[in-house]
Amino acid sequence: MKKVWLSSLVLAAGLGLAGAAHAQIKLGVAGPITGPNAAFGAQLKNGTEQAVEDINKAGGILGQQLSVEVGDDVSDPKQGVSVANKFVGDGVKFVVGHFNSGVTIPASEVYMDNGLLMITPSATNPKVTERNMWDVFRTCGRDDQQGAVAGHYIAEQLKGKKVAVLHDKTTYGKGLADETKKTMNSLGVTEVLYEGVNTGEKDYSAIVSKIKASGAEVVYWGGLHTEGGLIVRQMRDQGVQAVMMSGDGITSDEFATIGGPGVIGTLMTFPPDPRKRPEAQEVVKEFTAKNFNPEAYTLYSYAAVQIFKQAAEKAGSIDAKKMAEVMHSGMVFKTVIGDISYDKKGDITRPDYVLYVWKKGDDGKITYVEM
Repeated sequence: MKKVWLSSLVLAAGLGLAGAAHAQIKLGVAGPITGPNAAFGAQLKNGTEQAVEDINKAGGILGQQLSVEVGDDVSDPKQGVSVANKFVGDGVKFVVGHFNSGVTIPASEVYMDNGLLMITPSATNPKVTERNMWDVFRTCGRDDQQGAVAGHYIAEQLKGKKVAVLHDKTTYGKGLADETKKTMNSLGVTEVLYEGVNTGEKDYSAIVSKIKASGAEVVYWGGLHTEGGLIVRQMRDQGVQAVMMSGDGITSDEFATIGGPGVIGTLMTFPPDPRKRPEAQEVVKEFTAKNFNPEAYTLYSYAAVQIFKQAAEKAGSIDAKKMAEVMHSGMVFKTVIGDISYDKKGDITRPDYVLYVWKKGDDGKITYVEM
């Protein structure tokens, strides 16, 4: 009888170990999976899922496998908070997201209150990391950095041209437009028009008429690709040939699909193309094999998962606060977008925005090319 009991104990212990070895760490990825910004949601989702697939093949994190839960916030702050609360209820430990700054900020409050660690690959508004929150990080830069680059370019390279500044009234769009405006104003350039427009509209003829009347030769757009593309198309329809300039919110080939040939010549700030980095080549091949172009924030999302893994291994734990301490320590993380380290706020320590121009390639496709 005793022998049978011991055998049962050994069997139970073995099953327990097996269960531990196959335990899953839940990772959430949140963004606009549907709606007008779904192209960006696909970047976050595909980047995260590919990273999880690759990490699981290599043994997971501290011997545990990762599973992915996708949250669709439709670029809406209220929906973002709902997604955040669902992640908490479902036992998610780490979050890649959200996409929009205006969604990331309220959702991050939920994550902090419930002990979830988050890295946004795309929310660039300075307020994201200016609130003294222990759990908030990003793999992208900030709008005060890219606004400074854009403002300097307008003042120094487009000297003497009349500039209109437009934004979409969102946390991201208005924030970026205002940072650009602040820099160019400090360098002696005063805009001939400053206006906000509503997202989700189809007819922007009224603002295009104001641009035309202002005589603007450059239109700085603080917003995303959908509205930006519509404004360019309608500018050209009304005979306005002003050059559009914008930020990372238009880094989707859908901008050209929406805007048509009129987007040729559009200027844009974004970091050096991560698809060209040597560290990314194998991963880019994986995406290409799946017929997905890993543009814009795809690799920034992949990098976020790599950072979670390295932070957990350094901490020897998947405890969020211990991992955050590692991330705030100045440790250099090896990622597909290059070496990343963080300051005490959760911002990356390498601001690296450069200029792009939208051009038609030899294959006839219109896309963005680094200048």
